[in-house]
Amino acid sequence: MKKKILTAIAAFCLLSLSISCADDFVDAKPPYTIDSETYFNSKQDYENALIGAYDLLQSTYVNVLLGEIASDNTLCGGESATDVPGFAQVDQMSHTPVNANLKNIWDWMFAGVNRANYILEFQNKTDFEGKEHILAQAHFLRAYYQFELVKWFGGIPMKADKRFSVGDELTIPRSSATEVYAAIEADLLYAIANIDTNAPQESGRVTIGAAQALLGKAYLYQNKNQEAAAILETLIQSGRYTLVTDYNKIFENDMENNTESVFEVQYTDAEGAGFGCLQCSEGNVAVGFNGPRSFDGPLFDSGYSFNIPVQAAYDSYEDGDLRRDVAILNISDFASQNTNWVNATGGNGVLYGVGYQHTGYYNKKYIPRKGDLNLGDKMLTNPNNYRAIRYADVLLMAAEANNKIGNDGKAQTYVNMVRTRAFGNSNHNFTDTGNSLGDRIWAERRRELMGEGHRFFDLVRTGRGAQIPNFTVGKNELFPIPYEEIQFSHNNWQQNPLY
Repeated sequence: MKKKILTAIAAFCLLSLSISCADDFVDAKPPYTIDSETYFNSKQDYENALIGAYDLLQSTYVNVLLGEIASDNTLCGGESATDVPGFAQVDQMSHTPVNANLKNIWDWMFAGVNRANYILEFQNKTDFEGKEHILAQAHFLRAYYQFELVKWFGGIPMKADKRFSVGDELTIPRSSATEVYAAIEADLLYAIANIDTNAPQESGRVTIGAAQALLGKAYLYQNKNQEAAAILETLIQSGRYTLVTDYNKIFENDMENNTESVFEVQYTDAEGAGFGCLQCSEGNVAVGFNGPRSFDGPLFDSGYSFNIPVQAAYDSYEDGDLRRDVAILNISDFASQNTNWVNATGGNGVLYGVGYQHTGYYNKKYIPRKGDLNLGDKMLTNPNNYRAIRYADVLLMAAEANNKIGNDGKAQTYVNMVRTRAFGNSNHNFTDTGNSLGDRIWAERRRELMGEGHRFFDLVRTGRGAQIPNFTVGKNELFPIPYEEIQFSHNNWQQNPLY
């Protein structure tokens, strides 16, 4: 449903007025209104609110950007060191509780939680056929937003099936990370049990496979490896997903919602946006941020040159690995291959600017492609869907979980399915076992998922955060609760350690 689920739900207000002229309006009937407390009177009302809960997925573009910038994969980039200070601080691990971009993540993910909770708060108001399917999607979406929050900030305040309201910050404590994960698990188990597999399939909708994959990831983040291996095995054996044969095509617009896509955030370039409200964009903002600065050449459009891969990320690929040149654009090599391009000056050759921290590399998976509509600001309304959970990720998670429980044969099978695709043959398959195989699987995740926003969290959850430049062990595993939230709560919510 790429572009149906993109409609934001802000407020619902219908007014019908009937007035009697008798007795100088003494007997006038009060106006009939529908507000947030008297909504949910039909299946369509629940469906509209659900679309609103989906809508906040689009704001996760900043989660993806910073998930790379915070890691050892990329540098902040941009025009200068002060272009987006919040990004630069995360890149240098010098961020504090006063950081506008981290606050965006907190605000937007909690907005997603609140929209899902809105539906669940009124889940018993009206009965209709298919309601459990809608509620299952709401449970998944709440789990998705809370998983993002617990990854970034640790324990968070929770309010079960109720919306947050003013004053809650003074009385509701921060739950522990363990409690948040328990809530995530419960939501996903509910989704798995109640998603209607016979419902019409629309692109971007939650599926059982998406719920199983996210549950497997939540287990893996808690080192519940036996549980992760089991649920991921169920997903794999379902046969619903396969690896796309040609890795080069996965991230192109005509390959959205493909057989490898377990869960995909839908974007469109048909509705404009601006810097005044980035989260309002129906386009993938990260794409424009990733693009090469002042670019004049074939295939791609210009961007703001953020999130630029470092040499070590480029060099992490082995000889013959077909993924490197799909994941990372080597701009000088690209220019040398397109010397006949007629540029805007009338001369030949690709032109591009050199931004801050220029390395010569760009995140090729998510940079602007020529030919898109890009209504409004063309750098903010790119249509590239975000492949939030790919089947390759599922296979690598299953490989990791099986390795950790001593099932190295199955671990080899799953990681080597990814490797065989990467090289076009099985000549590079792993035969290691034990810790050696585990290390190789982790390295494989870096190469396979380069530029997709997972790297920082993979390093932290596997105890390798110290590989990140300027990373302080015991502090930088989490990001600070925004200063404003601590103040609003009157210190009811304690700040994360060392911030």
